[in-house]
Order: sequence, then structure tokens, then C-alpha cells
Amino acid sequence: MTFKAVIFDLDGTLLDTLKDIAYTLNTVLARHNYPVHTIDECRFLVGHGLRELVRKALPDGVATPEIIDHHLKDLMALYSENWNVHSQPYPGIGHMLDKLSRLGIRKAILSNKADHFTRLCAEVLLKEWKFDAVMGHRDGIAPKPDPEGALLLCRMLETEPSEILYVGDSGIDMQTASRAGMYPLGVLWGFRPETELVENGAKSLVSHPEEIIAFFEN
Repeated sequence: MTFKAVIFDLDGTLLDTLKDIAYTLNTVLARHNYPVHTIDECRFLVGHGLRELVRKALPDGVATPEIIDHHLKDLMALYSENWNVHSQPYPGIGHMLDKLSRLGIRKAILSNKADHFTRLCAEVLLKEWKFDAVMGHRDGIAPKPDPEGALLLCRMLETEPSEILYVGDSGIDMQTASRAGMYPLGVLWGFRPETELVENGAKSLVSHPEEIIAFFEN
């Protein structure tokens, strides 16, 4: 089965951003004398957007809407200063994107990260490659796993959902792909374990970016 376009998740799929996210989150928590989280714990906190990240990171019984809003503002300000200290593409991502470009495959990014930061990451850390569309979380568009954003990108790519490979590292991504009628491809180098990908509908798994190319070669 071959595809005409691909939608990538960002964090944990194209970019390893976990250290910068964890540092930012833990700095905000520590400022307010809340317990901090290990890197491995942060793997399971990310993926639903920054507001949900703050909510899940706070101790039980603390996360009122007002407190979340306050700490989210702090997190956004601090992350704007620390988003690319350690963040970089995973090994092999550049080579894979080069090959997709040579094959003429249309490419898009869909993330639950705030739209501003999603675009910034793409423009700076993935500046060598052209994406036909880049979209993070925006007001008025439901976040993943709701398929609304994926289907919007589908129209921008001018490609039928069944002809789009959806690549991600989490159960959220696999659910999004399935709900949008796209092919869910799970990557094993990201933030979440293989079991989560399989349980949430991954139809195939890859352990290296190079393996993605096979889905576009006749």
C-alpha cells in the first residue's frame, strides 16, 4: 500500500523535545514548591497540549482552573526562553525528509503543542525541509485525538484521508489517524511505549525513520 501524503506529529516523532519541556515544567513547579517529575514521568504527561500538561503535573486537588491558568502563563513565558536548548530532530529524520522531498510527497505537521511553538520548532529546527502545512493547537479547533485538525490538513494537502500516512509516537496520534480515516503508523523512538501504540490502533510500527520511506515507494 502506497500513500500520497504524510502528516507527522512533532514532539516525540520528528523532534526530541522532552528535556526542554521537562526542564520548563519542573522549573515552574519548583517555583511554587510543588513536587517535580522525572524525565520518564514527563513522557506520560505530554501530548495533550500545554494546558493539560500543567493540569496533569500538579498534585491531586490543586489544579483549579485559576491555578492552571496562572501556572500555564508562567510555563509559556519560560518555555519561550528554553524551547530549543536541547531540542533537535531525532537521528535519521533529516535523511528521511530528504527522501520524501525527492519523491515529491506532500508533508504536514499536526501537534497539540501551542500553534506558535509548533511553527517556531518547524521554522528553526526543521528549516531545511518544506512542509505544505504546519499546525499546532489553535482556538476553535479541537485538539487531538479529535480528527478535526487532521481533516483540515487533509483538505490543505488536497489528498483523500485514505491516501495519507499519519505518523506519531503516542496513542493520541493513533486514535487521531483512525478517526480521520488515515493510516496510523507508530514510531518506536518517541515518548511512549509500543504497547500504547498497538492498543490504540497502530497498523504498522517502525523503529527507524528510514523505514517510513517504504510506504511511499511502489
